[in-house]
Formats: sequence, C-alpha cells, structure tokens
Amino acid sequence: MSDRLLLATRKGLFTVERGRAGWTSNLIGFAGIPVTNALRDNDRGAIYAALKHGHFGPKLHRSDDRGRTWHEIAAPAFPADAAGAPSLFQIWTIEGGGRGRPDRIWIGAIPAGLFRSDDRGESWQLVSSLWNVPERARWFGGGYDAAGIHSISPDPRDADRVFVAISCGGVWETRDSGASWSVLGKGLFAPYVPPEQAEDSAIQDPHRVVRCPADPDVMWMQHHAGIYRSTDAGAHWTRLSPPTDDFGFAVAAHPRDAQTAWFVPAIKDEIRMPRDGALGVTRTSDGGKTWDIMREGLPQRGAYDLIYRHGFDVDERGERLAMGSTTGALWIGDNGGESWQLVNAHLPPIYGVCFV
Repeated sequence: MSDRLLLATRKGLFTVERGRAGWTSNLIGFAGIPVTNALRDNDRGAIYAALKHGHFGPKLHRSDDRGRTWHEIAAPAFPADAAGAPSLFQIWTIEGGGRGRPDRIWIGAIPAGLFRSDDRGESWQLVSSLWNVPERARWFGGGYDAAGIHSISPDPRDADRVFVAISCGGVWETRDSGASWSVLGKGLFAPYVPPEQAEDSAIQDPHRVVRCPADPDVMWMQHHAGIYRSTDAGAHWTRLSPPTDDFGFAVAAHPRDAQTAWFVPAIKDEIRMPRDGALGVTRTSDGGKTWDIMREGLPQRGAYDLIYRHGFDVDERGERLAMGSTTGALWIGDNGGESWQLVNAHLPPIYGVCFV
C-alpha cells in the first residue's frame, strides 16, 4: 500500500508520509498560498503545483527533486483571439498525458478551457476545438460564476482518446488528441433546469468523473443530482440508488475491480455537510446493486466536513484511501475504507489529495 500523499491546500503544498512513528505532515512549498491542485508525474517523477496568487493570478511550478526545490514554468493563458477573450481564473485540475506521452500534461481551467503542453509545462496551447464547440454557449457555472473543467481522463489504452467533464457543460470525448470532440452523457438528468432541458447533455453538472484503470470503459460519476455509472466509456449512464444521500463531490474508483467505487455523501445544494453531523463513506462492490456505509473512525457527531472533488483518492492496489476535508482534516482508510484513522485535524482547507 502507498505510504506517501500529496496535499494541495489553502495555504501551501504538503506531503504526508508514513514512518515508524505513524503518519506525519510536512509543508514542502508555497506557505500561505492557495495550491488549487497538484500532480505527481509518474513518467518523469516531477511534481507540478498550481497556485492561485490573488490579483497576480494563477501560476504553475514544477519540482524535479521531490519538492526540495521549485521552478516556475509557464502558466496557461487564453490567447487574445479566443472567443470572449477571457482571463484565466483558476487551474482546476492537472493530469498526465497517458501512455506513450511522457512529456504531455493536460490542464482543466475556470473558465472551461482545456490546455495541453507537450514539453512538460514549458509552453501551453488552448485546445481551441473544445473552446469553440457551439454547445459552449449553453454552459454555465455551478459553484463558480463560470463553467470549469475538473476531470480529465486519458484512456490507458490510447492516449489520443481523452475524456473531460465540465461543470456545468456535460462530458466530452476526443479520439484524436483534441482535434475534434463529441458530447456524451445519454441518461444523465438535470432537475435544476426547465423540464424540457433536463436531458440536454451539454448542460449537465458532473461534479467528478473517474474511471477504472483496469477496465477503462467503466466510469463512475458523482453528479449534482445523483450517482451514475457507465460501462461504455461515458456514452451512456445509469443512475444508481445508494441508501443515503446521493449528493456530493468526491468519487474514487477501484484500480483493479470495475465493480467497486467509493463516494462521500452530503446534504445537497446549499447545505453541503454530512447528514446529522455524521461523516461516512459509501461503497459499492457490485456495480451499484448494493452498498455499504463505512463510518468506523469517522466523526459521528458535529461533523461539518465537506470533501471537494479532488480531495479523495485510492492507492494503486485499491486497499488504502485518503480523504481531506474543507475543515483541514485528513483521514486514511485501510482495508478498502472499512476503518479510518484521523491523521491530522489542523491542516488548512484541503483542495486535493493524491497518492504518490
């Protein structure tokens, strides 16, 4: 099981490591600065950190020595001739290029621009083909004023085939590295728009989408209005029925077992906290037919923790999970989340968690 984590937080980038004395947290860069997300590039071993410097705007840094030193690299930006001429508000997610693309990095931003680098972040280009789809005129913001790209998933079998999810702009796929795009998402339903628009694929609000690495056609979605599963790489979706709230932001897919995934439920819309102050994790091990609610080691009274989209991860064996909250608490769940340990209750608000 993995013994090291990266944490992107409101006040810097941290590592969390397990040693003889247990789990310890260490700040490795950008003290006091919001780190909106981070990536550990498994091909090159680099760490990328996305920063949000207030009126200085988004910045991007890379470390090639496990976070001991940092080098500022180019940050993506909308070109002057991009429709609407927007400014980059936030780097929301960073993903590696996938199999056979060791120098490629993808960034999803707010507003909903997709950016690609083929030189390890030294330069960036807007994927204008997605920015210019006619459906973008119908996209709108969920929690932010503008729509944003938060989930990017290259197919492990074919790095030219990339899936993205947009709040609120639905789910999209390219099969040619971004030259052209198709909107997917049959079966998704949006009760927050006029009834005649509820099945419009281009205005759905997927909160987070992940796929099973061992069976890449299986995807799991935490939608604004429910939990969904796809078995055809996002083309069609089936809504699932967990025994508790089906609102939330975070989802983790088992890396080897396409039947297993985890979610963190909350009361929906403006409340956004665990029901009755009791934090729990739901898990299905049979594709959504039945569910377990796992609470051992998690607070069951007075908990107001919300887990953001990227604040939940599972290790490469599917045995250990990590969960970081908006109140700065970090839990580690062993045995597939059967039991949880509070590692640190005093971190800054946590935006992203990933095993490295």
